[in-house]
Amino acid sequence: MCHSIPLLCCYGSKMKKGDIVQGYVEKCDFPNKGRVIVKGEDGDTAVTVKNALPGQTVSCLINKKKHGKAEGRLLEVVVPAECEVKAPCPHAGICGGCLYQTYPYEEQLNIKRSQVEDLIRPVYEQFNTTDKSFDEVFEGIKASPVSEAYRNKMEFSFGDEYKDGPLALGMHKRGSFYDIVSVTDCRIVDEDYRQILRGTTEYFTKAELPFFHRLSHEGYLRHLLVRKAVKTGEILIGLITTSQKDVDLQPFVDMILNLPLQGSIAGIVHTVNDSVADVVKNEGTTLLYGKDYFYEELLGLKFKITQFSFFQTNSLGAEVLYDTTRSYLGTMEKANPTVFDLYSGTGTIAQLLAPVAGKVVGVEIVEEAVEAAKENAALNGLTNCEFIAGDVLKVLDDIEVLPDYIILDPPRDGIHPKALQKIIAYGVDRIVYVSCKPTSLARDLEVLLQGGYKLEKMCCVDMFPSTANVESIALLVR
Repeated sequence: MCHSIPLLCCYGSKMKKGDIVQGYVEKCDFPNKGRVIVKGEDGDTAVTVKNALPGQTVSCLINKKKHGKAEGRLLEVVVPAECEVKAPCPHAGICGGCLYQTYPYEEQLNIKRSQVEDLIRPVYEQFNTTDKSFDEVFEGIKASPVSEAYRNKMEFSFGDEYKDGPLALGMHKRGSFYDIVSVTDCRIVDEDYRQILRGTTEYFTKAELPFFHRLSHEGYLRHLLVRKAVKTGEILIGLITTSQKDVDLQPFVDMILNLPLQGSIAGIVHTVNDSVADVVKNEGTTLLYGKDYFYEELLGLKFKITQFSFFQTNSLGAEVLYDTTRSYLGTMEKANPTVFDLYSGTGTIAQLLAPVAGKVVGVEIVEEAVEAAKENAALNGLTNCEFIAGDVLKVLDDIEVLPDYIILDPPRDGIHPKALQKIIAYGVDRIVYVSCKPTSLARDLEVLLQGGYKLEKMCCVDMFPSTANVESIALLVR
């Protein structure tokens, strides 16, 4: 791990709310909680500071002090970590994303690996009934095949960079709900995204169309959604607005089609969203150009993706994730086995397992994702996949077939405790748990280990370089 030289501070345990202190960032807990050690004459005090990274010396404002625990707000990085480099993105520190981009990629991987290890090791050691140590089980972290220009989807917001400022289109400023940073040089997407972002910003600035104000609920422009397939190069663009103005969008379409892009525009759609919440909600979509979908390829399979389809945002990283998942499940000894893919999304994992299974049953609560999974299975000529729309907790009671193996890929909050007990009750030989939030995995893993399973092996897969997020895969054996 990279490190720096701590800067001493004389507060220690005497610090109080409102004090400004300096300290050395000893570590960073998942996802972005820096542990800052503030030294004092009466001893050291640990302060939790969001976005403070390992090896830095930072100043922070104490905003909470209770029962010997302190929390602070990051004010400044006083001394960077020794390994830190100049951020490749000019928006670093202002944009709300890419917390780790000043750290070399290997150091980013080290941070994420340590965070997952710190969460899972105590659970394993408390409930492990085998003679294997955690170090024998934990296989570390697998890197993303590319660490820049890896995203296949971006959702940009319209707004202004400061109150009553010019139109901006990009990401939220760090720590701000309202202000927008025009990320025209973002490094986690390729040049086509940047061209589309610049062109759209210039077009609507000249058109003098107002953005949707979150307080007054007035305005027209809300979001720009851009998706691009890594393998096919097809691009789908979604413009999300309110219905408060009747605007001819053909000139916007013509502008997009004339941009010097490396990929090809598969389609441009216009979605109306009049809800007050700051989310992209589909209240009616009109096709402006081409088609409302495009194709991406993963591990030899083809997937049809629409504007709102769930699909891993790092296509090349997804291949690593799913290939590892498939290898963790291993050879299925039973003839024509039935595999449950719970929280199946658009059925990517289910379809990758279908050629070696007798039957794959996917369960997903989002109906649109289920329809996409059915369509993609047909597209790939897979006839042994069944996809069911519904809550896993309820659907499991109605499925008549019993699983031989189970894949779990739940949302960030993990698995409902009652659903987890139903899953354990099947008593299958192997469960592969794919997690996008290691704190949820740690909680669910405790229940699985108490329920008669052992952790055979696990690893992390970095799907989100420069950010604080990481995927984990765990193989549990009965």
